[in-house]
Amino acid sequence: MMNAIGIRHEDKYRMERRTPIVPSLVRKLVQENKLKVCVQSSPKRVFPDADYEKAGALVTGDLKDCGVVFGVKEIPPEAFEKGKTYVFFSHVIKGQSYNMPMLRRMMELGCSLIDYERIADEKDRRLIFFGRFAGLAGMINSLWSLGQRLREYGHKDNPFLRIKQSFRYTSLAEAKADISEAGRIISEKGLPRELLPLTIGFTGYGNVSHGAQEIAHLLPIREISPAQLLSLSQNGPGPANVLYKVVFREEHLVRPKAADKAFDLQEYYRHPERYQNDFEPYVPQLSVLMNCMYWDARYPRLLTKEYLKKLFAKGNPKLVVVGDITCDPDGSVEFTHQGTEIEDPVFVYNPDTGKPSMGFGGHGMLVMAVDILPSELPRDSSQAFSDALSEFILPIARADFSNPGQEPVLPDPVRKALILHQGRLTPDYEYLLQYLQE
Repeated sequence: MMNAIGIRHEDKYRMERRTPIVPSLVRKLVQENKLKVCVQSSPKRVFPDADYEKAGALVTGDLKDCGVVFGVKEIPPEAFEKGKTYVFFSHVIKGQSYNMPMLRRMMELGCSLIDYERIADEKDRRLIFFGRFAGLAGMINSLWSLGQRLREYGHKDNPFLRIKQSFRYTSLAEAKADISEAGRIISEKGLPRELLPLTIGFTGYGNVSHGAQEIAHLLPIREISPAQLLSLSQNGPGPANVLYKVVFREEHLVRPKAADKAFDLQEYYRHPERYQNDFEPYVPQLSVLMNCMYWDARYPRLLTKEYLKKLFAKGNPKLVVVGDITCDPDGSVEFTHQGTEIEDPVFVYNPDTGKPSMGFGGHGMLVMAVDILPSELPRDSSQAFSDALSEFILPIARADFSNPGQEPVLPDPVRKALILHQGRLTPDYEYLLQYLQE
C-alpha cells in the first residue's frame, strides 16, 4: 500500500468531470518512478479509462489497495476507509457546517487529510488551485448570461448571443475564439445606445479575478479606475464600440465605521468588524459584476437583499448580470441563496418577493452562481492542476502516515495542508474542534 496511490471517481456532482492527475502524468509516475497507480473507473471523467490503462494504471472498481487516495471534491462519509490518507478539497477550514459530518467520519476512522487549498509557499500563497479556471469559465458563463438576459429585455440580436455556456465548448481555445468574434462584431458595429457605457466590474485581484479578466480582454475593453466609473456617464454614453473594465480592491469595497479613521488594509484583515460597506455607490454604474473575491462571515457583505430592493424601486437598474464566482450561499452577495448546477446555472432573484426563480426570465437580478465552474473546462483545468500537483505526488505517496505520535515527513507546503493525521487534528487546525462540537 505504501507504493500505491489511487485516483477516485468524482461523485458529488453529476457534471463533475475533472481529475487531479491526468494520464500523461500517470505514465511518468508508473514508468519513471515505479509507482503503482490505481484509477477508479468513471464513465464521465474527461479522460476515459482507456487513456489511464494505456498510461500503465490499473483501472478498477475500488481503491482498497491504495494507501493514498487523490480526488477533487468532497468525498461521501461512507466512502472513507480506515487509516487511509485522502487528498482533496475538503472545504472544512472555515468550519463549514455541511462538511463537519464528513470530517467527523474521517476522525472516527483514523484517516489523514491533506487539503489542496492549504498547500502554500513560505508567503502563504496557494500552489495548487483551479482558481484561474473558475474565473475563465465564470466570465464565459456571465457573458453568455448577459446575451440571454439582454434578449429577454428585447435585444434579440446582441453580439453576446454567439457565446455559449462554458461546458458546451470542447476547449478553452474554442471558447476564446467565439468571444473574440463577439469582440470583433462590437468593434465594427458597436452596441445599442441604451446599453452604453457597458461596464464590467471585478471584485478581487487574485487568480480567479485574473482568469475572468483574461476572458474580458478578448473584447474591445478599456480599463478605468473606480473613481472614473462614477463620472463615466456624465459626458454622455461614450463610444459604442468600447466596453469598460473596473477592478475593485478592498479600499473600494469598505470604509472604516469611525469617520476620523482612514482605510488600513492590515487593520481590515485583523478587525473587519470595524468596517462597513462602501461599494454601493458604484453599483448603479455597472452592467456586469464579477464577484471574484475571498469572503467569510466576518466581513461586510458586498450586495445585500435590502440594497437590491432599494435599487429596483427606482426601476430596472443598469446592472444586468451578477457573476458570483465566489458563490458563498447567503454570503458576500446575500441573494445568492445557493450554488447552482452546470445543467441549471442561473436564476433571477426577485427583490420584491425575496424569491429566486431558475432561468433567464422574470423580474429581478440575474445571478450566475455555478459552484464547480472549473469543471466546465474539465480538460484544460485538469491538465493545469495536475501540472501544479506533480512535484508533490511522490513525497505524499512515500510518506509514512502510520505512526499516530509522529507526523509524516512531508515538503513544507504539504505539511501546512495536513489537517488530520491518523484521525487527529494537527495543531494548526485544532480550532476546528469548536465547529465539530456544534
